[in-house]
Amino acid sequence: MVEIDEFQEILEELYEELPEEIYEGLNGGIILEEECKYYENEFGLICLGVYERGMLGRCIRIYYGSFMNMYSWYGREDLKNEVRKTMHHELTHHIEFLAKDNDLEIEDIEFLKNYRESKENG
Repeated sequence: MVEIDEFQEILEELYEELPEEIYEGLNGGIILEEECKYYENEFGLICLGVYERGMLGRCIRIYYGSFMNMYSWYGREDLKNEVRKTMHHELTHHIEFLAKDNDLEIEDIEFLKNYRESKENG
């Protein structure tokens, strides 16, 4: 299992992989949260990360506990690949927001709708 300090190092490495311009307007940065986060009313679906925008600015939250719940047996590089996918997903939300686009948000809503229906009918 990757400890939280090493997980933070992974986030920093992934941050360095991308050009600085990608993070423009992300004034709250990327925040590592220790908790395992679940989507509300979604039958135990785990949330790995979230893009937030509000009065205090825009940030990405990555949930260490969620990753450990789903990938605790992964080695460092495999875990890093999963974190990369989540980070890129949340950065896409940020870039789309700046471009006044919401394709990924619509895709996420559709995914949650389908997930909910599969659990209700399942």
